[in-house]
Amino acid sequence: MNSKILPLEPIYSVWTGRASASVSKKGSVTVEAAMAVPLFFLAIVSLLYLMETMAIQASVRCGLQAGGKRAADEASSTAVIMPYRIESDVVNSIGQDRLERSIISGGSGGIHCDKSRMSPRTGIGELVASYEIRVPLPIFGISPAKHEEKLRIKAWTGYEKQGFGRDDDDTVYVTETGLVYHRDYHCTHLELSIHMVLQSEIESLRNEGGGKYHPCQHCMKGAGGGVYITDTGDRYHSSLSCSGLKRTIYAVPLSEVAGKGACSRCGK
Repeated sequence: MNSKILPLEPIYSVWTGRASASVSKKGSVTVEAAMAVPLFFLAIVSLLYLMETMAIQASVRCGLQAGGKRAADEASSTAVIMPYRIESDVVNSIGQDRLERSIISGGSGGIHCDKSRMSPRTGIGELVASYEIRVPLPIFGISPAKHEEKLRIKAWTGYEKQGFGRDDDDTVYVTETGLVYHRDYHCTHLELSIHMVLQSEIESLRNEGGGKYHPCQHCMKGAGGGVYITDTGDRYHSSLSCSGLKRTIYAVPLSEVAGKGACSRCGK
């Protein structure tokens, strides 16, 4: 009986070569998959983030419209905007639970309408809602993105007919103590931009000229939560009916304002 053992070296050599090629291909596929999956996941998250951001912007605008209707109705008697009322209307319109689950920083308390203003003379107001949208994943330490929605409204007070008297005599506008006349009824020198602030914030606020606000001698007799200021004045008031917040404007023919100069902004 022939018990000669056949050589096995060629068999091991061929098998070893095939196994090495297979392992190399599998390793390459594994590396590619490890790189592709995170990129695909990041793309999906980015798409969902953009969709949620657009949905939030649309919801805040709808909330401002709801708050604007209410503010326009209330301004028919008193042309002033309460920012906290606008914030409440926006939150109620969107839904507090929806905001708490959203990517708005601070949830329902992250929407601020402090920049909202209304002119007491023209009844034209601007509602502003400011908020920040955070990135849902802590990637590269990206800070929240600031967003702002704006809406202009008109108080339900109607409109005034412009002009009177002779056709050849222009109409101008003057105040009781003013030294100039104005051709534009909506001149910023005639308008008093009234807005409400907390009395505790008065010390840190400044008017357009950089001056401080002081208590009004007529209406500030006690401490209160909210007070009223103007951008150009230097007093704060506890009542909207205070004479310091009112300015009487007369429409007169240009021929009757002898001795008064023209306003530097609208008199030309």
